[in-house]
Amino acid sequence: MKSDIIILGGGASGLAAAITASGQGASVTIIEHKDKIGRKILVTGNGRCNLTNLNQDGVNYRGEQPGFALQVLRNFGLDETLGFFDSLGLLLKDRDGYVYPFSDQAAAVSDALRFKCAGQGVHILTQTKAENIALSKGKFQVRTRNGEGRGDTLQADRVILSTGGMAAPQNGSDGSGYCLAHGLGHSIIKPVPALTGLYCKETFFKGVAGVRTAARLNLYINEEWQMMEEGELQLTNYGISGIPVFQISRFVSRALDCKKSVSVEIDLIPEYTANALKDFLLRQIVSNPNKTVEEHLYGILNKKLAMLVLKLAGVNPSTPSVRVSDADIGKVVHLIKNIRVDIDHPNTFEFAQVSAGGVDTRQIHPQTLESRLVPGLYITGELLDIDGACGGYNLQWAWSTGCLAGKAAAGERILYD
Repeated sequence: MKSDIIILGGGASGLAAAITASGQGASVTIIEHKDKIGRKILVTGNGRCNLTNLNQDGVNYRGEQPGFALQVLRNFGLDETLGFFDSLGLLLKDRDGYVYPFSDQAAAVSDALRFKCAGQGVHILTQTKAENIALSKGKFQVRTRNGEGRGDTLQADRVILSTGGMAAPQNGSDGSGYCLAHGLGHSIIKPVPALTGLYCKETFFKGVAGVRTAARLNLYINEEWQMMEEGELQLTNYGISGIPVFQISRFVSRALDCKKSVSVEIDLIPEYTANALKDFLLRQIVSNPNKTVEEHLYGILNKKLAMLVLKLAGVNPSTPSVRVSDADIGKVVHLIKNIRVDIDHPNTFEFAQVSAGGVDTRQIHPQTLESRLVPGLYITGELLDIDGACGGYNLQWAWSTGCLAGKAAAGERILYD
């Protein structure tokens, strides 16, 4: 079977590439090893699909060469993405800069992409895995095997690799694209889990598992401060999770993979300084001296957290507050502002939202996503060594890279400077 373009992977970037390329008249075949396309889209944004963000600050894209992302986004950014979805008939809304389908259903996004592919004659092979890519007489030969074990070889003028990374393999991203890219000569920055929870060496959060609270996190790598994130912290049986944890997780994963020490300092009441918080507690104790110290903390923290803080401070919760020493009050306040945990390892790829790492972007043209090593080969989305922060940035990366690759693959060959 011969197509102008073969796209390996029917996820967000692959579908964007297919729509853009077929819209320019190219014959396009998508090879997807799962039973249907767009599976991962359905679970993004807790099923609502946060498909981009109005704040396209470059700091939200990370990798060994983060400037590569900015070059790509200059060629296809937010405005082009909004126009793309408008052309698909998808009504959008924003919530504090986070952009969603108006229906709040990820299925609306997946359906819009799928309907457009069908309308433009994109051929889709599901339950089919690409095993090898080779060049022969100027054509790409893609060897495949379907779910029944039957092999085939497909031919195309150009190939777009959009297989995704290693995160959430249950939805199709099994890391096979790295092998295909490496087999064609590309360097791979080792993938690690990102946008995921973190396992702590300490076990004291087991008793407060399920508690959610606003918090500020400070990340330390080899005892040096790196960054700060705020948001809703989720305490789990294994450690910490929630948006601020997700935001730091790619840096944690990379540091641990490099055998560095990692710790996180948790401030449970970031709105108050330690002095202001201590003054508040002392005033309450003067006003209500017969209350236990535990009862005073109930006015400040979640009850389970209050008990944890007192346990870590070595203060008997039933002690009348008037009998608690100033030094012990200081310990309690210090722990509220500075619970420090050592990180053992990130959660696995199965529970990660994205991979950090991938194809070295120095080997890719940012204008088109074409390989500098293999003309006619394009690489998109999570397969590249760029990962985004929470908030729609990874999907924006998928739309941008997919649309640029599809446009370039369907057009005339570009002569680069």
